[in-house]
Amino acid sequence: MKFFEWYKAHIKSWCNNPEEWAIKQAKELTKLDFIFKHVALMPDTHQWYLMPIWWVIATKLVIIPNAVGVDIWCWMRSIKTSLKYISEDDLKKIMWTIRDLVPVWFKKHKEPLMLTEELTRYAWKIWKEQMENAWTSLWTLWGWNHFIEIQKWSDWHIWIMIHTWSRNLWKQIADYYHKKATELNTLRNSSTIKDCWFLPLETRLWKQYMAEMQYAVQYAKLNRKTIATAVKSSFIATLWEMEFAEDIDVAHNYARMENHYWQNVLIHRKWATSAKEGEIGIIPWSQGTKSYLVIGKWNKESYNSCSHWAGRKMSRTQAKKNLSLEDEIKILDKQWIIHWIKSKDDLDEAPSSYKDIDIVMEEQKDLVEIRVEFTPLAVIKW
Repeated sequence: MKFFEWYKAHIKSWCNNPEEWAIKQAKELTKLDFIFKHVALMPDTHQWYLMPIWWVIATKLVIIPNAVGVDIWCWMRSIKTSLKYISEDDLKKIMWTIRDLVPVWFKKHKEPLMLTEELTRYAWKIWKEQMENAWTSLWTLWGWNHFIEIQKWSDWHIWIMIHTWSRNLWKQIADYYHKKATELNTLRNSSTIKDCWFLPLETRLWKQYMAEMQYAVQYAKLNRKTIATAVKSSFIATLWEMEFAEDIDVAHNYARMENHYWQNVLIHRKWATSAKEGEIGIIPWSQGTKSYLVIGKWNKESYNSCSHWAGRKMSRTQAKKNLSLEDEIKILDKQWIIHWIKSKDDLDEAPSSYKDIDIVMEEQKDLVEIRVEFTPLAVIKW
């Protein structure tokens, strides 16, 4: 862990070679009066549009909508199957069945799916405005780094891994409350950085935001559950007799109240994962490298957190411009991975656009312990 002493708060980085601009963005965060103790940069950190991502901050008496972002309570789900072998032909059948059942990227269902009473009672302003779109977007997979992947464990058991979120619903919530935070901070002549404008705790807007967040949590859970049901049914339709173990769920991208250094503070995990002692975590990688099931070690300096992802080595634009389509396909084909990289437009999710897996896991060995390594067999992305 590298230590940067700076302004009102410090920076503690588990990324040994962070981008210069990411550190500059982190330094801006340390200037905020309400930042508690330090900014914790995870080993997969890199610069982003508004502020660095793959980090953790604690705040006193405020919540920052932009620090939670547009993908609130994005989740990883892993499911162990009873299978210890699956043929390439069966893999392809399963993948095509999943593609038929689960719309990907901007696609959605033609008819709205009915929501449960449990979900509707969390509804607030944004939910009411987005109701029809939310209904048709259930049981769908977003693009970018979201995926459905079939994997094998070192004991040869076949696993399923799903990465998805609350779709456009949460973007609308994030944009609306950042706008409200902007209006509030402007009215108060706040000196806070505009990308970090906040909502004071226990105010009406804060309560509305938290209520909307709770709805997004429930919606994301239902979306993930329906996708998992579709994937399981695709397996059963192809292979008939098999069993599934209990699903493992791990969240990232959220804010919640926690106790750190003997104080109650609001923890913002921006694409970071909770890693309390003994807590299970899931760290996925690119579609050409392993993913991990980990156990937290309780590191207070990281606010009991670890990385969520691999972290990008190059931006999406750079990947499409600089990577070779032929070379990236060879990387995946050499490992016998069934994938969906077909054109230059797909190269932003190619293996070479991400950081080195071994380096990132080495940098956070004081945060988590690796329990299971997953090797990809087949991947669905957009």
